[in-house]
Amino acid sequence: MEAPVEFKLWYAFAFVGILLNFAVSIYILRIKELERFQRVTQIVLIWLIPFIASIGLWVFNRSLEQEAKQDKEFGSGPQDTGFDNGE
Repeated sequence: MEAPVEFKLWYAFAFVGILLNFAVSIYILRIKELERFQRVTQIVLIWLIPFIASIGLWVFNRSLEQEAKQDKEFGSGPQDTGFDNGE
């Protein structure tokens, strides 16, 4: 007797959710800028609210990481010294 299609889809969603939770948990553990309390809190949220928290926290931390990289770049972009602009 074969299981209904809905039951098989439930297994697929559960598998994807668990895989996503593990991936984002490992990602958060590797972020050096977060304090231990922040890491633990974010990982607990990921496992309590699987899809929403894992995707939301991943996007949030990625945006912070991108901002930190932009702030650390040296000499990025044109500089307005005033001489080249006819001043």
